[in-house]
Amino acid sequence: MNRKLLLAALFIGSTLVWQSCGNKSAGQGAAQQAPAERVVQVTFGQVTEEVVTGVQSYPATAVPLNEAELRAEVSGYITAIYVTDGALVTKGQKLYEIDRTRYIAAVNQAKAALEIAKSNYDKVSRDLVRYRNLAAKDAIAKQTLDYAITDLSNQEAQVASAKAALVTAQTDLNRSTIIAPFTGAVGISQVRQGALVSAGTTILNTLSSTNPVAVEFQVAERDLNQFIALQKGGKTSAISVVLPDGQTYEAAGTVSTIDRAVDSQTGTIKVRASFSNPTNALRAGMNLTLNVNSTSASQELVIPFKAVQDQLGVYNVFVVTDSSTAEHRQVELGLKIDDKVVVKSGLKAGEKIVTDGIINVQTGVKVTEAAPATQGANGAPAAKK
Repeated sequence: MNRKLLLAALFIGSTLVWQSCGNKSAGQGAAQQAPAERVVQVTFGQVTEEVVTGVQSYPATAVPLNEAELRAEVSGYITAIYVTDGALVTKGQKLYEIDRTRYIAAVNQAKAALEIAKSNYDKVSRDLVRYRNLAAKDAIAKQTLDYAITDLSNQEAQVASAKAALVTAQTDLNRSTIIAPFTGAVGISQVRQGALVSAGTTILNTLSSTNPVAVEFQVAERDLNQFIALQKGGKTSAISVVLPDGQTYEAAGTVSTIDRAVDSQTGTIKVRASFSNPTNALRAGMNLTLNVNSTSASQELVIPFKAVQDQLGVYNVFVVTDSSTAEHRQVELGLKIDDKVVVKSGLKAGEKIVTDGIINVQTGVKVTEAAPATQGANGAPAAKK
């Protein structure tokens, strides 16, 4: 019996020793298979300082220098439309006519009233002359002369009132014909012949000047001096616009107006450039891109444009630290020159940045420069075979 117990104890002990050794070996194997630190192969670039010459682009909008809503100034029915929708018109040209019948009648009535007032004035004036002669001979009472003087004064007022009524009637008659206040293009008519219009409320059409036309855009306050210089110099080769279809507009522009104040909320100021527009190619409200050719007065920080990541208008780059890790940093961009771009803030001269292989990089990841031959077609390191 004791022999059986001894054999059982030996068997259990050897099993525990075998399991312990097995676990130790498994632990050592796991330690040997722990993943090494991740290293991403990329291409490096450097922040350099250069005097740059390039094109600065701004979102812009075409606006007319003159624009007016054409409203009915008298009430009545539209009896004539002299212009087609969208036509170019000249200053003083007839556009619409409102029923003139009653306004012609009002003018005639006012003219008749004026003639009556003038006749009464002449009669009273002659009576006053006679009364004065009689008064000089003491042939009439002084009170009669006073009445005659008062009557003449009253009649002068009647003549003045009749003249004012005639001016009002004539003005209404003139306003029954709507003319172009300046040269430009009309839009689509808001009324048709026979429509009833009300004075001061009914919009007939809108008239906009077309040549020249203005292009308005916002610039950062730090760039204000550049546009002040352009305005004073009157340069026409420095400013151009790109149409919505991507074509560059044939005529160059000049800076005509700079707004009086900077918007404190955005740090920008409105600038207006003027462009000749003989064919009306630039239409009011058109969204354009305005380009300004410029040369920096001093050296600027420049990086390859492909190093920039655009995240909903926020620009970032990966900077390589002294420990060869990637650091995500926000930057403010300036002028774009071919495949490079000016950096206004966020970087320092001489700093190393990631230009290719950005898609594989994250903040804190260790990066190393890949040989050119190992770069894939999309700029990322090629997969090893």
